[in-house]
Amino acid sequence: MSEAHAVLNALAPAEARAALARCCGSSRWVAGMLVRRPWASTEALHADAGQVWRALGGADWREAFAAHPRIGGEGGDGWSRQEQAQVGQAAADTRAALRAANDRYFERFGYIFIVCATGRSAEQMLALLQARLGNDPARELALAAEEQARITHLRLEKLSA
Repeated sequence: MSEAHAVLNALAPAEARAALARCCGSSRWVAGMLVRRPWASTEALHADAGQVWRALGGADWREAFAAHPRIGGEGGDGWSRQEQAQVGQAAADTRAALRAANDRYFERFGYIFIVCATGRSAEQMLALLQARLGNDPARELALAAEEQARITHLRLEKLSA
């Protein structure tokens, strides 16, 4: 495992806040993590990340979702572009289908489609998006929160890369 905990422990408070915010866009998650600093190990960091995330609710989760660009959309930081790199290699019709499905998803649930895109093709993400459109709102919010947790854990590891 990486030394992500050591990286975060060494940062000044404002820098640690910014680094954690890159990992998860929920301000309450960031605040909850900062009060738990320093960490004895990266395992402890990840355990706290999960504990703090699970203690939050829908509004906090939606705040975190809003920090991401849409799958296949414009914008986002270097991590988002890297995570979604395979979308840019997809056929034009797949990218168009992703845009249309993203619009339907947002209309249905009121937030962007969240999926841990790392290692997934555009076609895989499109299939997941289309399948999740049929979920009831409570189930979908729980699934989106699980995906955000995966993203957060991956991004915590990127801090020490």
